[in-house]
Amino acid sequence: MSTAAAVALLAGYVAMPAGTLNSVLARDTDREPTRIAAFELRETPVTRAEFRRFLATHAEWRPGRVPAAFASAGYLQQGVDDGDAPVTAVSWFAAQAYCEAEGGRLPTWHEWEYAAAADATRTDARSDPAWLARILGWYARPANGPLPAVGGAANVYGVRDLHGLVWEWVDDFNALLVNADSRSASDPDRLKFCGAGAIDLQDRQNYAVLMRVALLSSLSGADSTGSLGFRCAREVRK
Repeated sequence: MSTAAAVALLAGYVAMPAGTLNSVLARDTDREPTRIAAFELRETPVTRAEFRRFLATHAEWRPGRVPAAFASAGYLQQGVDDGDAPVTAVSWFAAQAYCEAEGGRLPTWHEWEYAAAADATRTDARSDPAWLARILGWYARPANGPLPAVGGAANVYGVRDLHGLVWEWVDDFNALLVNADSRSASDPDRLKFCGAGAIDLQDRQNYAVLMRVALLSSLSGADSTGSLGFRCAREVRK
């Protein structure tokens, strides 16, 4: 068995059916729903314990060994242990390398948004004010406490912790359509609760998702922050 296959067995992936998405991202010339091909998505974000096992076999991604071009000074600043809390302070490059080792990749923004639109019973709950209020309640809480373990309530697809735990990298983070002025911030953590950059977006009422767009578009691939983790996706296995 290959290393990628062995690691993938440790992770739970959920089958995401093909569908369409009315994305919050602006499409001035095309307001038609975005088509999403079937894919598989990790049930939960990658944990500290899982990333620690990755570092044991991929020493080039350990702190102090990664070139500055691939990881900023804050990389893994909170360390990794055997806990089930999500790993954070991981650069895009390191997250992508982990997913490749697991036989996958980072999800695209549209794939993440498609999965994150669901609640426990509906594939798209974004028009429900009560659902939006619950999500915004998380964004209003202080982010300086220890993170809980992954494994929150599943949505209708069986995916957990898309909201309420950490922000998450996506593959095409640097292609999101927001105000370029937000890129001038020197500290990515300053944008954790700032949606001011999301000016070119269709659905301004979905503020919680717009804040994620604002954060991700402000980053470079080497950046890391203590509230930013990731999960992997992969193509449908045949």
